Amino acid sequence: MSTVRDLGVVIDSRLTMADHITAVCRSGYYQLRQLRCVVQSLTPEAAMTLVHSFVSTRLDYCNSVLYGVADNQLQRLQSVQNAAARLVTGTRRSEHITPVLQSLHWLPVRQRIVYKLATLIHRVHANKSPLKIWENRERGRIQGLPKFLKYPYYLRNA
Repeated sequence: MSTVRDLGVVIDSRLTMADHITAVCRSGYYQLRQLRCVVQSLTPEAAMTLVHSFVSTRLDYCNSVLYGVADNQLQRLQSVQNAAARLVTGTRRSEHITPVLQSLHWLPVRQRIVYKLATLIHRVHANKSPLKIWENRERGRIQGLPKFLKYPYYLRNA
């Protein structure tokens, strides 16, 4: 299987995004291993800032291309986010991660992707985005997106 890298996104010939997810997970775990050494000597706020800077940004960069990816692939990214949350809070692996993510106000990976797409589509419909997608609004729908993202809320019932 051949791959190509464009703007930091690894795309394979079958568009499974498995190679991209592998690269993001490898990079995220590497950064977490580096941070583990110094996080005990930092304040919780400083640790969270470092994790946001080095790990969360990697999870969020171009994550909108991951919409529709298989659940097992997204679970790999979710495990990176869970490890980051455990590092920041000092939570053990035996404890549930959902309350920890909620206390940090972090959305799970799948919801982060949907949020990013919803924000992008909102900007397009509000004419605040320079994307060529804006031209497709005249046709009433943007191909390949779920219905709740295709139509703005004020056109859904019309």
